[in-house]
Amino acid sequence: MLYSIVTHTLQFISVHMADNEVKRMEITEMNRGFLQILILALLEQSRYGYSMVKDIEARGYNVEENTLYPLLRRLEKNGWIAGRWELGEDRPRKFYEITAEGRETKARLLAVWNIQNRILEEIQKENAHVR
Repeated sequence: MLYSIVTHTLQFISVHMADNEVKRMEITEMNRGFLQILILALLEQSRYGYSMVKDIEARGYNVEENTLYPLLRRLEKNGWIAGRWELGEDRPRKFYEITAEGRETKARLLAVWNIQNRILEEIQKENAHVR
């Protein structure tokens, strides 16, 4: 009997862990494109990484630094943002700003996002009575 309880418990845990992993993967995929557009939009004003994290949190969304900094490096490598080091009061900070190429990319991405968002809103309205 103990074996059966342990077996069922382990199966239950593995199924729920798998469910949680799938949910994390879904959220990660949704975040990937959104964060790229979000950072390009934020960088119309010069900012450093930690200030972006705090700004995003203040708007009710979370991004971890270990997600943000690789994204910043990738955007900089693509030529969509430019970084420059500044010596501040307490330590050097790397400030980022969007480039002309980044603005063009942001405009294209926002156009796609706006279409996708409109379509989803239409479908949600159509399905509002279905529950």
